[in-house]
Amino acid sequence: MNAPFDLAGQLDLLLPITALLPLTAVLLVSQSNPYQTLVLRGILGSVATLLYALLGAPDVAITEALVGTLLSTTLYAVALRSSMALRLSFPEGAPPSAQSQQLLRTWLEPAGLRLRLVPPAEAALGAANGCHGRLDTDQQLLVVNPRLLKRLQALEGYRSWRENGGALDLENAAP
Repeated sequence: MNAPFDLAGQLDLLLPITALLPLTAVLLVSQSNPYQTLVLRGILGSVATLLYALLGAPDVAITEALVGTLLSTTLYAVALRSSMALRLSFPEGAPPSAQSQQLLRTWLEPAGLRLRLVPPAEAALGAANGCHGRLDTDQQLLVVNPRLLKRLQALEGYRSWRENGGALDLENAAP
């Protein structure tokens, strides 16, 4: 078995690896794209695992690899996959056209959102269905959250949506 890492003799190798930890952490917390954050979280855990192993703490390295990297990254990926969808209801008997759906998908793609159209029967369940808004027959998209409205308006696809006759407004939450 190899001897523990000698700090005095191997400082040239240890310093760059140690410098990767704060660098990766700063990149992680400053990232706005959740998918890139997921990748950076995996890299951060891998660098920490390598550092623990080099410093002679294999038990901590294994724990970090299994729990800190593998488990947390997997759970974050599952949560991300289930939450990064824009759920829109539509009127009974009037599903959005293929062109409208394609425009919406193109619009939402830069934000990392998927389009999830909720059938009228499911939308009738009310607030329990978690819809973010509704898409009317005249290509009017009504969202329930003001922050979501601002975020959608800031995307490049909003201009294309409006040029094709679409509208984006805030739905009145009060009955």
